[in-house]
Amino acid sequence: MHFGAMMVPLTNAQMRALKAQAQRLKATLKVGKEGLSPQFLAALDDALKRRELIKVKFDYFKEEKKELAPQLAEKTGSHLVTRVGNVVVLFRPKPIAEPQPSGEMKP
Repeated sequence: MHFGAMMVPLTNAQMRALKAQAQRLKATLKVGKEGLSPQFLAALDDALKRRELIKVKFDYFKEEKKELAPQLAEKTGSHLVTRVGNVVVLFRPKPIAEPQPSGEMKP
Protein backbone atom coordinates (compact mmCIF):
# COMPACT_ATOMS: atom_id res chain seq x y z
CA MET A 1 0.00 0.00 0.00
CA HIS A 2 1.88 3.07 -1.22
CA PHE A 3 0.10 6.21 -2.36
CA GLY A 4 2.83 8.89 -2.22
CA ALA A 5 3.29 9.75 -5.90
CA MET A 6 -0.10 11.38 -6.44
CA MET A 7 -0.19 13.60 -3.36
CA VAL A 8 -1.01 17.22 -4.08
CA PRO A 9 0.36 19.55 -1.39
CA LEU A 10 -2.20 21.36 0.71
CA THR A 11 -2.30 25.15 0.71
CA ASN A 12 -1.79 27.09 3.95
CA ALA A 13 -5.49 28.00 3.93
CA GLN A 14 -6.46 24.32 3.60
CA MET A 15 -4.10 23.39 6.44
CA ARG A 16 -5.60 26.08 8.71
CA ALA A 17 -9.14 24.91 7.91
CA LEU A 18 -8.24 21.27 8.60
CA LYS A 19 -6.55 22.16 11.90
CA ALA A 20 -9.67 24.06 12.95
CA GLN A 21 -11.90 21.09 12.06
CA ALA A 22 -9.59 18.69 13.88
CA GLN A 23 -9.94 20.56 17.18
CA ARG A 24 -13.48 19.21 17.48
CA LEU A 25 -12.49 15.59 16.78
CA LYS A 26 -11.76 12.84 19.26
CA ALA A 27 -8.91 10.43 18.58
CA THR A 28 -10.14 7.74 16.18
CA LEU A 29 -7.22 5.35 16.69
CA LYS A 30 -4.48 4.86 19.25
CA VAL A 31 -0.95 3.65 18.59
CA GLY A 32 -0.53 0.81 21.06
CA LYS A 33 2.22 -1.62 22.05
CA GLU A 34 2.34 -3.14 18.54
CA GLY A 35 3.24 0.23 17.01
CA LEU A 36 2.69 0.67 13.28
CA SER A 37 1.76 -2.96 12.73
CA PRO A 38 0.09 -4.11 9.49
CA GLN A 39 -3.17 -4.44 11.47
CA PHE A 40 -2.90 -0.87 12.77
CA LEU A 41 -2.11 0.50 9.30
CA ALA A 42 -5.08 -1.43 7.84
CA ALA A 43 -7.37 0.03 10.52
CA LEU A 44 -5.98 3.50 9.83
CA ASP A 45 -6.50 3.08 6.09
CA ASP A 46 -10.07 1.92 6.73
CA ALA A 47 -10.75 4.91 8.99
CA LEU A 48 -9.43 7.27 6.29
CA LYS A 49 -11.79 5.67 3.76
CA ARG A 50 -14.75 6.51 6.00
CA ARG A 51 -13.61 9.94 7.19
CA GLU A 52 -11.12 12.20 5.46
CA LEU A 53 -9.82 13.80 8.67
CA ILE A 54 -8.82 11.72 11.68
CA LYS A 55 -6.84 12.01 14.88
CA VAL A 56 -4.41 9.35 16.03
CA LYS A 57 -3.17 9.30 19.62
CA PHE A 58 0.17 7.83 20.64
CA ASP A 59 -0.45 5.79 23.80
CA TYR A 60 2.89 4.07 23.24
CA PHE A 61 5.99 5.10 21.25
CA LYS A 62 5.63 8.67 22.51
CA GLU A 63 9.37 9.24 22.22
CA GLU A 64 9.33 8.18 18.56
CA LYS A 65 6.21 10.08 17.50
CA LYS A 66 8.17 12.77 15.62
CA GLU A 67 9.60 10.08 13.34
CA LEU A 68 6.49 7.89 13.25
CA ALA A 69 3.94 10.62 12.39
CA PRO A 70 5.33 11.26 8.87
CA GLN A 71 5.57 7.49 8.35
CA LEU A 72 1.86 7.16 9.18
CA ALA A 73 1.07 9.74 6.53
CA GLU A 74 3.36 8.17 3.95
CA LYS A 75 2.13 4.61 4.50
CA THR A 76 -1.53 5.64 4.21
CA GLY A 77 -1.19 8.19 1.42
CA SER A 78 -2.43 10.95 3.70
CA HIS A 79 -1.30 14.42 4.69
CA LEU A 80 0.16 15.04 8.14
CA VAL A 81 -1.87 18.13 9.09
CA THR A 82 -0.46 18.69 12.56
CA ARG A 83 1.13 17.03 15.54
CA VAL A 84 0.30 18.40 18.97
CA GLY A 85 1.53 16.57 22.05
CA ASN A 86 0.84 12.87 21.58
CA VAL A 87 -1.80 13.40 18.89
CA VAL A 88 -1.38 13.61 15.12
CA VAL A 89 -4.02 14.69 12.62
CA LEU A 90 -4.11 13.03 9.20
CA PHE A 91 -6.11 14.02 6.14
CA ARG A 92 -6.72 12.00 3.00
CA PRO A 93 -9.26 13.29 0.52
CA LYS A 94 -11.76 10.72 -0.62
CA PRO A 95 -11.12 9.60 -4.19
CA ILE A 96 -13.38 11.26 -6.71
CA ALA A 97 -15.81 8.61 -7.83
CA GLU A 98 -15.87 8.04 -11.53
CA PRO A 99 -19.34 8.26 -13.05
CA GLN A 100 -20.88 4.84 -13.27
CA PRO A 101 -22.23 3.78 -16.67
CA SER A 102 -26.02 3.82 -16.65
CA GLY A 103 -26.18 0.42 -18.30
CA GLU A 104 -27.95 1.72 -21.39
CA MET A 105 -26.61 0.49 -24.68
CA LYS A 106 -26.52 3.02 -27.50
CA PRO A 107 -27.26 1.61 -30.95
